[in-house]
Amino acid sequence: MEQLNRSELRKIIMTILYQINVYDKNKMNYNIDEVIEKVLEIDNEFVKEVVYGVITYKNDIDALANKYLTGWTIDRLGNTDQSILRIGIYELIYTKTPEVVAINEAVELAKIYSDDDVRKMINGVLDKVYHNK
Repeated sequence: MEQLNRSELRKIIMTILYQINVYDKNKMNYNIDEVIEKVLEIDNEFVKEVVYGVITYKNDIDALANKYLTGWTIDRLGNTDQSILRIGIYELIYTKTPEVVAINEAVELAKIYSDDDVRKMINGVLDKVYHNK
């Protein structure tokens, strides 16, 4: 398998987090590594770091998202949108990913998988998180 770039890996992370979200909502048991392996055949540190990071800090990430989602809460967003927003916030707060890259990558995912209003909402939340870091 050819080397995937970070943008492609973020799509995979979004898919994994989407799946985990569905399992959580349905109170189903799962093994995080098995969910990752189902989506990604190769072992990838970046994918594992972000997936485990988002899961580990989910409550803090969601609290930050809710702080900046005007009139909304993150759990009202679709699973895909939740995943994109969580990846963006995680990368902004917990990684060395340059802020502009973290925001841009999340917005690019939202352009593909979310509608325009949600894309703008995600962009707005990440912008506020960044400026209030």
